[in-house]
Amino acid sequence: MLRYVLIPFLGLAGPFAAHAADPVIEQATAEPSGDTWRFSVTISHPDTGWEHYADGWRVLDMAGNEIGLRVLAHPHVNEQPFTRSLAGVRVPAGTTQVQIQARCNLDGWAATTIVIDLP
Repeated sequence: MLRYVLIPFLGLAGPFAAHAADPVIEQATAEPSGDTWRFSVTISHPDTGWEHYADGWRVLDMAGNEIGLRVLAHPHVNEQPFTRSLAGVRVPAGTTQVQIQARCNLDGWAATTIVIDLP
């Protein structure tokens, strides 16, 4: 009887496991460029194709306000981890730290952010 109870639960584990992995920010850097900033972010995510892939990341101030957005236009199934940059980000004067948050097209924004110090 236990065999019949476990089979339905095992069948349910597959779809939930496929959607459980947030994109992970492996590294992020910031460098000033005149009065704007350039951010480079390395992300890993178990992209499976157009159905499920890391589709963006954003720069947030420490209050959670978005100050820059990098949209990722396609899956990176065979390129993991991958790095993409965003230039021309206007960071408010006096800002010493920002947060970076990644997103996937299926699950939305990752629950966690990373904080980076601005040089």
